[in-house]
Amino acid sequence: MKRRRLGGFTGGLIGKGTKGKRARVVPLIEEVRPIVARRLDSVAEPHSRLFTGPRGGRISIALLRDATHWDEVVTKLGHEHLRRHDLRHTGLTWMDDAGVPVHVLCKIAGHGSLSTTQRYLHPDRQSITDAGTALSAHLKARRSPDGPQLRAV
Repeated sequence: MKRRRLGGFTGGLIGKGTKGKRARVVPLIEEVRPIVARRLDSVAEPHSRLFTGPRGGRISIALLRDATHWDEVVTKLGHEHLRRHDLRHTGLTWMDDAGVPVHVLCKIAGHGSLSTTQRYLHPDRQSITDAGTALSAHLKARRSPDGPQLRAV
C-alpha cells in the first residue's frame, strides 16, 4: 500500500495495485491511526510501501497468512472456514450499519457499481428489526393530528 502522510489526508490511506487497477481512499478508524502514524514515521522514503514483505516488496497472500498465523487463529476461534476476504464484507457491513451511505461504501471498496457493493452488505436480524421499528415510528408520526397526513398516491 502506498502511503500518504496523515496530516495531508486526514483519516485515510491511498491504496494502489487493486484488482480494479484504481487507487482508492481507505478510511482509518481512530483506534489504528496512532499505529499507522508510528509506522509512517519509521519509513524513510516518502512514497515507499507502508507495509512490506521480508525483501521490501509487496506482501503476498501466502506471506500474510503465515505472518498472522491465520489458519491457527481462526481454527482456535472455531471459525476455520473464515477467509480474510470475509473481513471485507464485515467491515463494509459495519460501516453500512453506522450509517455510511452506500455510494461512499462503493468508493471505499473500489467497486464499479452499487450492486456489487450491496452484495457485500449483510444486515443482521437487529438491523432488520430496527428498520421495522423505524417504519412504525414514521407511520405513527404521519397519523398523528399534529404530523403530516397520509396521502393517496
